[in-house]
Amino acid sequence: MSKLFPVFTFALLFSFSLSKAQVNDKRFAGLDTTFARVLKDWKAAGFAVAVIEKNKIVYTKGFGYRDYEKKLPVTPNTLFAIGSCTKAFTSSLLGLLQKDGKLDFDKPVRDYLPDLKFYNDAMNSMVTVRDMMCHRTGLPRHDLSWYFFPTTRDSFLYRIRFQEPTAGIREIYQYNNFMFLAQGVLAEKLSGRKWEQLIKQRIFDSLGMVQSNFSVKDMEKSSDAALGYTVEKDSIMEKIDYFNIDAMGPAGSINSSVTEMANWVITWIHGGKFNGKQVLPASYTSQAISSQMVSSAGVPDKENPDVHMSAYGFAWSLSSYRGHYRVQHGGNIDGFSAITCFYPSDSIGIVVLANQNASAVPGIVRNILSDRMLNLSRKDWNTSSKKIADKAKADAKQAEAAKSSTAKKNTKPGYDWKSYEGLYTHAGYGSFDVSAANDSLFAYTPNFKIWLRPYYYDIFEGFDVDKKTGIDTTNKNFPRIHFEMNTQGEIESLSCELQAGIKPLVFKRSPKAKPLTKEDLQKYVGEYELPGMTVKVEIRNENVLFVVVPGQPDYETIPVGNHEFKLKILSGYSIKFELNEKAESVAASFIQPNGTFRAKRK
Repeated sequence: MSKLFPVFTFALLFSFSLSKAQVNDKRFAGLDTTFARVLKDWKAAGFAVAVIEKNKIVYTKGFGYRDYEKKLPVTPNTLFAIGSCTKAFTSSLLGLLQKDGKLDFDKPVRDYLPDLKFYNDAMNSMVTVRDMMCHRTGLPRHDLSWYFFPTTRDSFLYRIRFQEPTAGIREIYQYNNFMFLAQGVLAEKLSGRKWEQLIKQRIFDSLGMVQSNFSVKDMEKSSDAALGYTVEKDSIMEKIDYFNIDAMGPAGSINSSVTEMANWVITWIHGGKFNGKQVLPASYTSQAISSQMVSSAGVPDKENPDVHMSAYGFAWSLSSYRGHYRVQHGGNIDGFSAITCFYPSDSIGIVVLANQNASAVPGIVRNILSDRMLNLSRKDWNTSSKKIADKAKADAKQAEAAKSSTAKKNTKPGYDWKSYEGLYTHAGYGSFDVSAANDSLFAYTPNFKIWLRPYYYDIFEGFDVDKKTGIDTTNKNFPRIHFEMNTQGEIESLSCELQAGIKPLVFKRSPKAKPLTKEDLQKYVGEYELPGMTVKVEIRNENVLFVVVPGQPDYETIPVGNHEFKLKILSGYSIKFELNEKAESVAASFIQPNGTFRAKRK
């Protein structure tokens, strides 16, 4: 259950003995009190910080709790999800492959990765590796494709061909996680090893990053791992589940500690060297922290006239912070926020990892420490950030109220609930399963259950159905869904704006197959021979067909008719059975994005 975050004078928790040099360094005086206030004001569970100067860590501490319920303290070795701070690791693999002579950044990426196809021929022939590394392909985020509709790495790559660009190539900066997924797959293709193996062997092992890992499945096994939290209704701290993004790993799945991330920052401060060894090519690190694409106007404002410029290198954001060249990247994934930052001309680095969702804490702590380490006049970044956040919330509420006031009142949907049921699919995203239950309508994706509340006519508002707390109608995280009919008066599709700034996406409706009985399914049960493995098909839960592949999770299926079954959690994957004249299964075709594979029944 959610618990109110208590208002009290925070007793900071440290889990280690501070060195004498750190205690006596005046630059860090008073930070305990300052960071206690940050935790309290932002209702945060905890965070860890490391400060690097030249080739060593000069300050590192854990604040608050990695597990708030059990009051387990954050330590400098606590593992956090670092989210998009992962990207610099992925692009660095391409820097290593460039040095090895296997890759030219300025050649079309499809010269190296033919399986990657884009929305049109111009993109296929022109998008280069460099374009992907600095977010200038013309593709917008399309993030809800991987967030709402998880699948495999290969399937994500396949979806890109159906994702529409909103700008020309190299025209504007548009952040895109799929392009970093593709970089990881490209590294796999050129090296013959998995992305996870490459990062470990070519980077982690060289930097002594022995606890860092690539999946929340591995983080769960650690005795010093942070749990993720969010803040509900401005004051309630709520623990949330880890979000598994293994398939999108190259864009953001690394988990690490500030202690081990400090070694990564030391490497960048020293042009790719760590402990005298050249881990990353110096020529690559120089390119990576040089402007490759303007990311925004970066104009100074009245409040902070000495913070300006905004550009992007290779997986690094670049700006001028109060007269100092700053290189950094943020990271966010459910329950966690992170910042990795360094000032190459000053040989100063800062890592802040927090177990709070979409948190302002890492940015505030980074700025507080930057002012101290760069010997600048100190600003009250906590107060100014709070004012900005409060204004943004007020503006959002006002905008929502204005939008709601335009709705036509006292309308009702044009159809009965059953008429909306179906499987709604977009090839670049995945499928919504829309089902009626009693007097309500729900949409299902692999990870979410969404209650659809009538807004007006055939437009519905979506609200998350939380496993523990149920429906929260104050939390409007989902876009409105508009059901559309054909000329016969039947529902044929739904459209929704899954990202601001791009036109609504259309998900085509197909009717759901009728449930099959255990007797109906019995004819498909058996063992099917593929090269090098035997796949089992069996019935569970009375009338659900499962596909069991050695070394993989057991896959639940959904019948779609004509002896074909979709794999429930994998978009683009299905199994279709061949029957003989006696209505007995004799073979099965495994249909997936990279081909169709036929297997005979044993």
